[in-house]
Amino acid sequence: MRKFVLAAGALGLAAAFTAAPVKACTTVVVGKKATTDGSTLIARNEDVGAWSKHFYVHQATSDGKTTYVSEDNGFKTSLPKTALRYTSTPDGEQENGQWIFGESGINGDNVAMSATESGTSNKKALKADKLVKNGISEASMLDVILPYIHSAKEGVQRLGQIVEKQGSAENNGVIFSDKNEIWYMEIGSGHTWAAVRVPDNKYAVIPNQMVIGKLNLKDSKNYMASSNLVKKVKAWSQNKKIKLAGYEKGTVNYAKAFGTNDKTDAIYNRPRMWDGQRILTPSKKQSISKKSYTLFLKPDKKVSPAKVGQVLSSHFTGTKYSSYGKWKGGYRPINVPTDVESHILQIRNNVPKEIAGIQWLAMASPATSVYLPFYTNVTDTPSQYRVDGDYQDPTNSKSAYWTYKTTAMVVEAYKHKKFIDSATGKKTDLIYKDVNPAKKAVTKQLKANLAQSDKVAKTLTGDKLTAYLTEQNQKNADYAQGKWQTMNKSLIVHSNKLAPVTKSTLTFNK
Repeated sequence: MRKFVLAAGALGLAAAFTAAPVKACTTVVVGKKATTDGSTLIARNEDVGAWSKHFYVHQATSDGKTTYVSEDNGFKTSLPKTALRYTSTPDGEQENGQWIFGESGINGDNVAMSATESGTSNKKALKADKLVKNGISEASMLDVILPYIHSAKEGVQRLGQIVEKQGSAENNGVIFSDKNEIWYMEIGSGHTWAAVRVPDNKYAVIPNQMVIGKLNLKDSKNYMASSNLVKKVKAWSQNKKIKLAGYEKGTVNYAKAFGTNDKTDAIYNRPRMWDGQRILTPSKKQSISKKSYTLFLKPDKKVSPAKVGQVLSSHFTGTKYSSYGKWKGGYRPINVPTDVESHILQIRNNVPKEIAGIQWLAMASPATSVYLPFYTNVTDTPSQYRVDGDYQDPTNSKSAYWTYKTTAMVVEAYKHKKFIDSATGKKTDLIYKDVNPAKKAVTKQLKANLAQSDKVAKTLTGDKLTAYLTEQNQKNADYAQGKWQTMNKSLIVHSNKLAPVTKSTLTFNK
């Protein structure tokens, strides 16, 4: 996610982060043999805090614009006339009529893309190969890549060509998937990149840190990199003014050459890998203070979209490091108050291709929101996800974003407040009393709705199918938002009754 400066108090981070740009987002990828139904899953929390989000579908065209100029930084590139249909989750405000920061989506060929996971490159790497001010950036990346690719690997190749020729304005991690495979790509400097294929039977949880290690570029099925990368890194390592690390016996360790692994990473990045691996592979006992973690691991049990959602919702939940509890160590959690949306992009292999792409979308914080399963073969997205100008009107009851953001803001304000529930006589909080029961009930119904609509969809084709899928998305959006608006009213009433727990008072009434 984009880089921005934010006071530590707003994130609940250690004071050391107040003077530096904050890098945000957490990525989760799961290979098809590690999932419950053979799907590929790529997912990410988009963390920035100050923006509202939309959800759009851009229809296919054979006569599209052939030149793209970013309103964000002036990046300019040529485009093919023919573009596939694709979904995106852009910011709630346009720049001179252009939607920017598209972030995530699935195209008409069931190729998914999530961009980006902000990274940090070391000073030596950026001295060797400087970033390009008007190079490709997160703001424009999805819109100039996703409509024009037909496989995950092709996504890496198209983006890689642009980085090499026109440069990158940022250090980023980017994910691509199709029904067969997932590729994770890192842009480490102005013109260099590397990518690795995610093993089918494994997963990864990736923070804002370069994690691609030793490259085996002879294995083109599993590794890719920018042209002459090994030769360049070797030359930079021998340059007395640069002395770049990472060159190893004819190959490159990309993370060592371009990334960081310092005291900041020990607080801000590595603990998130620990937390995600704790949830998905609990049998592997590890310390939160390890200097490095294995990138790809096998999960103890097959992983569902719901399990990925649990990872992305975690704030070291259930541990002494929880930012909703004692918060020992002050480590940066996966789930933070600055989440603006969280997506899980699922390409299914057990249904017809026309309904294979599901964009699970949770607006605002996934810990206080709910993932809705949106079909991507549609003519339009639900109306509440297209409310114009909602950033200017956060009280707009029609906006899906502000409905779910309201929940996050109320819970965040009272996250350390414990009270006694008069119904049980036990200590509880707003999350466990109001949010989690709503999430459980709504998720159960949405899962049932998806199973039912899949059955009906298999009997339809063409325009009737897309119309039906569009209608089902709207119904699910209406249902979930309605439940959340009701829950928000209860949440606000309950929050006003909170007071410190005493032996003689019950501060919560059902």
